[in-house]
Amino acid sequence: MKHAATAALLLAACGGSQAPNTTTSSGPGLAIQPSPEQPPPQDPAFVFRAGYANPGGMWLPSQMALPQHAQTFRDMGLDMPSSRLADPLEAPLAAVVKLNGCTGSFVSPEGLVVTNHHCVQSGLLYNSKEGEDLVENGFLARTRADEKSAGPSQRVMVAQAYRDVTAELRAGLDAMTDAAARKDALEAREKAMVAACEKDRPGIKCDVSSFFRGDSYQLIEYLELRDVRLVYVPHRAVGNYGGEVDNWAWPRHTGDFAFYRAYVGPDGAPADYAEANVPTSRPTTLTVSTEGLRPSDFVMVTGYPGRTERTVTASEVKHDVEWFYPYYVEYLQQRYDLAAALAKDGGGASTTAIKAGVTLQSIQNALEKNRGVLDGLRQGDLLARKDALDAQIKAWAALPGHEADKAKIERLEALLAADRATARVDLDRGIALGGSRLLATAIGLVRLADERTKPDAERKPGYQERDMPQRLAGQQSFLRSYDRTLDRATLRLALVRALALPAVDRPWLATIVGVKPTATIDEAVIDRALTRLYGAPLPPSPAPGEAAPTKPAKVPTVALEDEALRISLTKSATPKSLAKSKDPFIQIARALMPLILAEEAKSDALAGDLLVTAPAYVSAMRTVLGGMLAPDANSTLRITYGTVRSFNPGSPVEADWPFTLASQIPAKDTGADPFDAPKPLLAAVAAKRYGPYADPTLGGELPVNFLSDLDITGGNSGSPTLNARGELVGLAFDGTIAGVSSDVVFAGERTRTIQVDARYMLWVMDALDDADHLLVEMGLTPAL
Repeated sequence: MKHAATAALLLAACGGSQAPNTTTSSGPGLAIQPSPEQPPPQDPAFVFRAGYANPGGMWLPSQMALPQHAQTFRDMGLDMPSSRLADPLEAPLAAVVKLNGCTGSFVSPEGLVVTNHHCVQSGLLYNSKEGEDLVENGFLARTRADEKSAGPSQRVMVAQAYRDVTAELRAGLDAMTDAAARKDALEAREKAMVAACEKDRPGIKCDVSSFFRGDSYQLIEYLELRDVRLVYVPHRAVGNYGGEVDNWAWPRHTGDFAFYRAYVGPDGAPADYAEANVPTSRPTTLTVSTEGLRPSDFVMVTGYPGRTERTVTASEVKHDVEWFYPYYVEYLQQRYDLAAALAKDGGGASTTAIKAGVTLQSIQNALEKNRGVLDGLRQGDLLARKDALDAQIKAWAALPGHEADKAKIERLEALLAADRATARVDLDRGIALGGSRLLATAIGLVRLADERTKPDAERKPGYQERDMPQRLAGQQSFLRSYDRTLDRATLRLALVRALALPAVDRPWLATIVGVKPTATIDEAVIDRALTRLYGAPLPPSPAPGEAAPTKPAKVPTVALEDEALRISLTKSATPKSLAKSKDPFIQIARALMPLILAEEAKSDALAGDLLVTAPAYVSAMRTVLGGMLAPDANSTLRITYGTVRSFNPGSPVEADWPFTLASQIPAKDTGADPFDAPKPLLAAVAAKRYGPYADPTLGGELPVNFLSDLDITGGNSGSPTLNARGELVGLAFDGTIAGVSSDVVFAGERTRTIQVDARYMLWVMDALDDADHLLVEMGLTPAL
């Protein structure tokens, strides 16, 4: 009978129908029944979409003007001019915004932004305290006055201008013989360009973004909205249902959605948080659709994907498979074990446990992804595909007339080989210097003080006056996520790992633990140093039911934990004033600075060489591929398109379908985290109280998540999934583990994106959480 149910789904998608009143069952609680009263319209593009094999690509909007895309859009039945997708300042792209590491989109003219549940964890943590755990319980502002600041460092970035600046930035670079000077020249041009763009425009942030490994550049202008507030976040048992167990897995039943609102000053200009601020007025918003989708329907995602590595060389991929991924996965596993142990402290009630729990979610996500990338590249023919493309590139470069390209590509391979020789030393040093937030903060303060002695235009990016508001905001929100016990444990792990290096390769370790360079260092030495830095380790909180100690442990003072001190140092510290500081982290940072600057100089020289060599490789790749190459993801706006598609289209097995259903949740639910759906949700599902959010082609069932063959990566979290009319029908929130290796070599047959269906989001808001005012604001009518 499951085969018949699947046939009904596919018939509906084709515009076909079954006989009236025919019901096909697929097991307990699931009946698939097309609606005879409203038969689906004929869809002449269905056959093309059903046979479509997504080649992948996180495309720049400007690339949508390529004739190959325009033809594919026509064949797939795009219900809008494809030219609209080539203009990032026109709907629907203009409604899509960059968040801190995620994507969101405006869904009302009054600044309402929808994104993923997991993208607002910092805002929940910022507003949580003992006895008020918003990370667990979620949040709903009944009125605008109830909306809470998501923290001074949260941003909504609205792109509002793009300009190609390749010629201006690259002019004369190839003729320079000194690699470091070449890097410095490019950096100086970028800073001057950004300064001119931002001059006398306090609400504007400008970025220069590089594409195709330095072959082209864009100057992108953003409206920086700095007052961002929590509006609505469902309970953890909805927004993170399935937790670690279901991460990167299918089938899923996760309501991964949440809402922010962006505010501006009373004059309409971007402003820091203030009670007098008002919601921003947005001319372009997305329409949230309740119509839903069917198998093989056209869908696209637009957002800000973070990082892919598809234009690297085959030798780089080989190195990562043989060394980097195994080594880094081992480290992430150790970080995970630490956070997991601390998250259990006090039964999850202490602030350490709450903060470790949020950290745990992030580490677990990175651990599984890196492990998945490694496994994916080791399996099948992905490495062979990469080798074949690399061979094509080098064969093209060997043709007569391409001698200059051939020389640059050979030089590139030599540079990469030399850099790989110190890969472990460089990685372990980076992990250690960034392993403690206190130490990283101290290093940043010392570097900022040094840079402050130079004219602003000569300072390194990140240390100029334009960067000060974000630096101060980071210090203001520091303690909301920092925890001493967690910080100490993470730094200890990094230092102990470094003991495996030869002493000559870790001179910084002696500096951190405060011993002579020739001294023997072991774990006992490290522990004594940590006690000097942090004080004695605090005892764990009592487990539930245990009595608290009669004499609380004495909490030592750690200077850089003081917000007023950090802000003061950020604003005005000088090398002379820091030399007098008694803070041990500041003194360690001062002692480490010569080493840090020396390593930076080496990195700058390599970057200068890559400016000449790497673009040649990618340009050859684009030529070999006939121009159809998307640049690697770099947190700029992209479009990816394809279809609603399971791993096995047409399979009669329910787990293979591209939709999951609310009626499947009770069978999955155990009543214990992470499968502990709220009781009102289970009651509503048992009563099938779905209202207008039910799908007649799913027999009146409520869809929860759906699969597509879209090409996304980190940073796309919260990206709107749009239908052929450009309406929001879902939110991208995850991929499947089988496809994460597509960040390096795209494999369409195994790559799938998981989206929360907009109808499930709206149903939770309407039936469970009484968020009717938000539905009305989005132009919808509450029905439950």
